[in-house]
Amino acid sequence: MSSSAVPVAYQGNTSAAVADWLNKGDNAWQLVAATVVGLQSVPGMVVLYGGIVKKKWAVNSAFMALYAFAAVWICWVTWAYNMSFGEKLLPIWGKARPALNQGLLIGRAALPATVHYHADGSVETAMVEPFYPMATVVYFQCVFAAITLILVAGSLLGRMSFLAWMIFVPLWLTFSYTVGAFSLWGGGFLFHWGVIDYCGGYVIHVSAGIAGFTAAYWVGPRAQKDRERFPPNNILFTLTGAGLLWMGWAGFNGGGPYAANAVASVAVLNTNICTAMSLIVWTCLDVVFFKKPSVVGAVQGMITGLVCITPGAGVVQGWAALVMGVLAGSIPWYTMMILHKRSKILQRVDDTLGVIHTHGVAGLLGGLLTGLFAEPTLCNLFLPIVDSRGAFYGGSGGAQFGKQIVGGLFVVGWNVVVTSVICVAINLVVPLRMPDEKLEVGDDAVHGEEAYALWGDGEMYDVTKHGSAVAPA
Repeated sequence: MSSSAVPVAYQGNTSAAVADWLNKGDNAWQLVAATVVGLQSVPGMVVLYGGIVKKKWAVNSAFMALYAFAAVWICWVTWAYNMSFGEKLLPIWGKARPALNQGLLIGRAALPATVHYHADGSVETAMVEPFYPMATVVYFQCVFAAITLILVAGSLLGRMSFLAWMIFVPLWLTFSYTVGAFSLWGGGFLFHWGVIDYCGGYVIHVSAGIAGFTAAYWVGPRAQKDRERFPPNNILFTLTGAGLLWMGWAGFNGGGPYAANAVASVAVLNTNICTAMSLIVWTCLDVVFFKKPSVVGAVQGMITGLVCITPGAGVVQGWAALVMGVLAGSIPWYTMMILHKRSKILQRVDDTLGVIHTHGVAGLLGGLLTGLFAEPTLCNLFLPIVDSRGAFYGGSGGAQFGKQIVGGLFVVGWNVVVTSVICVAINLVVPLRMPDEKLEVGDDAVHGEEAYALWGDGEMYDVTKHGSAVAPA
């Protein structure tokens, strides 16, 4: 065998399932990336939500996340994938079609609306065509859509009717998420205009933060005693979920280029740099101002770092990731820990986990900082518009920062309007908020189940069986 011969495993057409265009390494990485992003949701967010809320809401909170993950899957393959990444219908929407036919799914992946043209009509950047099957892209993008709905749930824990949530998930996915995804990623007007959203700072995090806050306004607040005291029932569960989030973000940002390439490596490294710095800064601020390092605060700082780097992970340098980490750990900390407590407007809305701060503020901050720090060489490796750059690099960078502002405002405005319409419509059919008697009891009243079986074999505490000892809080 000659030294120049290509090993059989790397030749095309070695079987009917291996086409000439298939890159096995890219396909393997994209499937792994999609799976670890899925693990961020199930079990990651399920465990995090189950642990970070008051004991009486642990089951309900975890189940809201689990249900959303399942519901998004069915909607995604039935109509929503092609609304997000299919052929163009409108500048903000693709054509709704199923993604279930093997003719589509085993063919080479393609995002048909992503061909970018010069002003004279000539092609500037070819259509996005990864070297693996369409089924891989459908899978990868589905887990992104699913975690977005789960993040929205974080604003609504502890009082939203589960039936209303079951209706909300497919409606919001259809009329809100698909618009952001197509506009910024699938070949819509913001994509072609050149707004940079590397892997979801706007599409996922700003959308989730704004939609969650808006929905929380329409649903109404938790019971007063829950608003006043809402301690985590299991901080170790919260840390477990947080750890899955952090490590899963390697798939989140590492999968963004649709290939196992240099951009993916830079993105994963930057993600960890920014996240670590943000966590440290948040913790230091807690120590300085509140005299105690908070574990839950550290988790919040971790999340804001992950969110802030996401819109620019593959297009900024390592030093910029450090700066973004400092700002991610301080600006959302200020809005959440100081501004929120002083603002009557923010106080009126009961955003259970502060998603408006950890995702809305952090995502918008990341998008704007990307408009400052996007490095020209890295941009040319990833973006459809040649010679894109952040404002710090001169040239067209000032215009780029303006585009980032407009892109963020579009996502904010769309989500406020559409989420409001959805909530009002649902409330005409079923109440958005649980009745007070269910809010008083929690999981047992809603699901007939509780998170912890502390009395016998799965029994609830019953004074006639277990004596007059006070039941655990």
